[in-house]
Amino acid sequence: MRFVGVSLDCADPAELAEFYLLLLGGRLLWRRPTSVGVQVPGLLLIPQRVENYRPPQWPGASIVHLDLTAGDGLDEPVERAVALGARLAEPQPDSRWRVLLDPAGHPFCITTVAPAPEIPATA
Repeated sequence: MRFVGVSLDCADPAELAEFYLLLLGGRLLWRRPTSVGVQVPGLLLIPQRVENYRPPQWPGASIVHLDLTAGDGLDEPVERAVALGARLAEPQPDSRWRVLLDPAGHPFCITTVAPAPEIPATA
């Protein structure tokens, strides 16, 4: 088996796909009424329409969320995400990252913390 992508339930797949394309760059792979494929650097995101969609609750519900690295600073990437339609979540549990909610209400984190790049194994 291999990892293919992350599906994000939502009411409007096109809107959510546009948000992540503008935030992360990448390319549109497909657009259907029920789902949109967005190849972003390092990941395939698949916003998919769910009837009677209800956003997850932050904090409290056991949910998966995306972690995005911002390099050296948080202010500019957070301001950019908010300008594109995200909103800050409350509470903010740690000063090393900011928790935001995307237009469909999914939490995602922007952080300056990231693992070191993987070093290829030598034969």
